[in-house]
Amino acid sequence: MPALTVGFDLDMTLVDSRPGIAAAYRALTAKTGVPIDAELAVSRLGPPLRTEIAHWFPPEQVESAVLVYRELYPAYAITPTLLLPGARESIEAIRARGGRVLVVTSKIGRLARLHLDHLGLEVDELAGDLFAEQKATALREHGATHYVGDHVADMVAAAAAGVPGIGVATGPCSRDELRSAGAEVVLDRLTEFPAALDGMIQLALEQ
Repeated sequence: MPALTVGFDLDMTLVDSRPGIAAAYRALTAKTGVPIDAELAVSRLGPPLRTEIAHWFPPEQVESAVLVYRELYPAYAITPTLLLPGARESIEAIRARGGRVLVVTSKIGRLARLHLDHLGLEVDELAGDLFAEQKATALREHGATHYVGDHVADMVAAAAAGVPGIGVATGPCSRDELRSAGAEVVLDRLTEFPAALDGMIQLALEQ
């Protein structure tokens, strides 16, 4: 088996970004005058930003709204975002076994980096602006042996990369949805990850 290299999604897997993203959407409404239900938007985090923006803006305004949102994001979304319980301990458990940590996210890389730096999460590689099967490219490129995520699309990514998908039910998708999407293991939260890691390593050996 290659060296242990665990990929993680970011939003609602490692961090609870809902308060910050909601604040950014409210700022976008204030800037553009377009009403956005921020609480609804953050209840379905996972897909690319353009997917959510398209619910609120006409097609010809989506790209400009994305640009404005991303300009606003650093001022509104970074400070309110919190580490999810178990995130730091999960990374430490991987490091204790000589492993590497990747973050592969649909968020663009420079904004994801702001979150990691603000929260003091050190990772070996970061790949952004990828969703579902697109994430598999980065997982393969960096030699991932596992991928951990909260969304059914993350399980699709793991399957496309040929690695075990580890679901964590802290986002919009239920345990059953994650399992149906192909998760080999489903955790209620990342606090369960360190104790389960050796079993996950065995799963990868059996792939």
